[in-house]
Parts: sequence; C-alpha cells; structure tokens
Amino acid sequence: MLYRELLSTQADILCLQEVDRLEKIIPALNKAGYAHHYAAGPGKKHGCLIAFKKQLYTMISAKTILYDVEEVRSDGDDAARRGKSFETKNIGSLVSLQSNTAGKAEGLIVATTHLFWHPRYTYERARQAGILVRETNNFRKELDVEHWPCIIGGDFNFAPDDIAYSLLVGDSILSEQKDVITPSYVVHMSVDPSAVPDPRPEAGEGNEESGDPDKVITSARAATPSDGLLSLTELSNFFARIPSLRSAYDVGLARIKNLGDLQTFGSRVNLGSDRRGRYEPEYTSYTHYWKTTLDYIFVLDPIDRESNVVALLSPHRTKDLEHGLPQTGVSSSDHVSLAAEFCWSRDKLTYKVNLSIEAETES
Repeated sequence: MLYRELLSTQADILCLQEVDRLEKIIPALNKAGYAHHYAAGPGKKHGCLIAFKKQLYTMISAKTILYDVEEVRSDGDDAARRGKSFETKNIGSLVSLQSNTAGKAEGLIVATTHLFWHPRYTYERARQAGILVRETNNFRKELDVEHWPCIIGGDFNFAPDDIAYSLLVGDSILSEQKDVITPSYVVHMSVDPSAVPDPRPEAGEGNEESGDPDKVITSARAATPSDGLLSLTELSNFFARIPSLRSAYDVGLARIKNLGDLQTFGSRVNLGSDRRGRYEPEYTSYTHYWKTTLDYIFVLDPIDRESNVVALLSPHRTKDLEHGLPQTGVSSSDHVSLAAEFCWSRDKLTYKVNLSIEAETES
C-alpha cells in the first residue's frame, strides 16, 4: 500500500520523512527508476530521503543541516551562538540536481526536513525553519547556481496560523502568535543538564506524535539572555535577512475561482483575508491526537524567474479522513501525500518539475 501510493503520482522527485526499513523501500524505488539520497540525525532510527528519477536528474552534491549545531547569532559562547532551546537531533537534507534533459545549466535544489514535533516548543521550530531556509539559500549560492529554483518540502510540524509559517512566507507577526511563542522561551535539560528534571513522562525519541498534544513543557527552565535564544525582534530580523518562501498549495488553490466542496485551512480557521496560508489543505494529518495541517511544499524562486504552479494533487475531503489515518484506500501514513507540478520560464525555455511529498513512511 505504501509503495503503491508513493509511486502513484509518478513524480520526478519524492521527499520523504521519518523513513526507516531502507532495505525494503530502496529496492522499490530503484525498480521504479529512482536514485536517492538518505540522511538522518545522530542516533535517529529514521531519517529524510530524497528520491529522483535517474533519467531526468544527476545529483551533483548534498548537504545535511544539523539544527542542533547551527548558529543563529555571532555573539556569546558556543551555546549562546546556537540559541537553541532543545537538543532535538532533527535535520534538514539538501541535494543539488542537475537536469539531464534541459541542459547542464539547468537544475534545482531540493530540501526536505522533519522539524521538532513537540507542540509547545514553538520557538525551537521557528529557529529550525529559519536555519533551513538560510542554509538552503547559502547552499545554492555556494554552488553558484542562483538561477536554479529551490524546492523545500516536508513535515514542518506547525500549522499555517503558527508564527513560523508567517515568518517563512513574509507575513507580519500577530499578537496572538506572540502569546503562543513566549512560553516556549525555555532551555530543556538536553541543552542544560542542570535544568531541574520533572518527574512526569518526558517526550522524546520513540513516542513522537503519540502523546497528548496539549502536553506541557517539562524538564526545562526559563531562558536567560546568556542562553542566546533570539528575542521576537531578533527572530523577525533573522527571517528578514533570508528570502521569503511561496507555498505551492496556498498559491495554487488560491487561483482556482471555484473550489466546489473542497475545504481549505482557511475554511476552519479564520486567518484574515490578508494572511497567507488560508489555501493550504484543510488537513494533512488526521489522527486521534493530531488533526491539523503540518506538511508543505514551498518554493524559493531563482533570481531571474518566478515559479508557476501548474498542477496540484487534490487534497482529501474531511469526510474521507474521519475514520483516522492510516486508512486503506485513503493514505498509507498518518500524514497525507502532497504533490505539485511547477514550471519556470525564461526566454524560450520552460523548465518543468513535479514533486511529491510523503511524511511518516515507516513500514
């Protein structure tokens, strides 16, 4: 069921998260004509996988972003320069793919990630999201291919009304978002072992997304200036220095005049007509604990072209998800698949790519 769903869109590129059982999935991808790159965080039992059709692309280089060691400021000691609140072992995985059909001058950067899952660590997720975009853009610059588009897809573990989404797409920060992120300015004992442990069960490796989403922060202390966490002003400035992203679904569905009975995130959450994110799928995860939108396909356009969303895989209707996920005939994972086709035009050249993202692929 999983492999059938993965291959059903016949995507040029696949971005997969929480991938394990490589001995099973790699042969299936190879048989279907895909090459791949796999990366995982230190000690993680699952990781991120980018697969691409060998006939269409050749991988030129790859990079793994270790969020735990990336710096977000230039002042202070090592820990302060990193400005993190939790040692999460999450990563971003990047590859540069040269086109085999449009000439060696054409290609794209593909990035995928699975950001920290704990619902209360809003700051840490925003920090990781900013690092991902910064390093993806730097990767493109280092390769001297700023005329290549960047596709960034994955499980971001935040909804379109989250502060991290707003920062990524260039929207202003709302007062409600400030209220949500403020309690997450803490330092977990994974960063500072002297933080007083809490006797209650701790969230960690092995029970991701299986606990109560309203679970409070435990085993942590309040952050101090010496910890280096970016203030709200510093966080806004951090994102202002990196390019804003465009979401395939938010852009693509917004252009459809009549969506019929298709509901979007904005159908159930009032974002306001001037806010981005209203046209994201209504749900991308639907389980006992999680019923929300967490997964996205973002694009960072080349310096000389703007992307055009040509086609999208239609989101599921809520009635089809009500029995929960995974579900035979609906989704092989507790996250649904997303897929988009893009094109970039310059002069007489039109360059197309279609991409699919699938989260939670354990088998």
